[in-house]
Amino acid sequence: MPIDPALPTVYPSFRYRDAPAAIAWLTKAFGLTESFVVPGEAGTIAHAELTWGSGVIMLGSWSDGADGRIPGGNGVTWIYLAVDDPDEHHRRAVQAGAEVIRPLETTDYGSRGYTALDPEGNSWSFGTYQAGPAKPGD
Repeated sequence: MPIDPALPTVYPSFRYRDAPAAIAWLTKAFGLTESFVVPGEAGTIAHAELTWGSGVIMLGSWSDGADGRIPGGNGVTWIYLAVDDPDEHHRRAVQAGAEVIRPLETTDYGSRGYTALDPEGNSWSFGTYQAGPAKPGD
């Protein structure tokens, strides 16, 4: 089956000790949208997809491999998401209790944004900078 160029081709993925709580928090604090959730055993999440604009972030509960998934735990990681209004986004995140580790600021290259931690220690940066694929001749 060929790759559909209209769909994302990069899917950041996370593992959480408490994936149901992470989904609830990420939707409330950061405004991601829950689009697909496959429950696992005993209150775990086998697979979930949260959307952000045209992007998709996948996540699930920690696994030792006994459930047939690739073994792996949660680990601290970093992700950047482009946002139209970083000031309003920052307000929402702070109101929801996010720990801001890089204050809302405008960089010397013109992006405005900030970085906050999720409840399990992953860094989420939000800002106006949007990277794009290299164009011929660049």
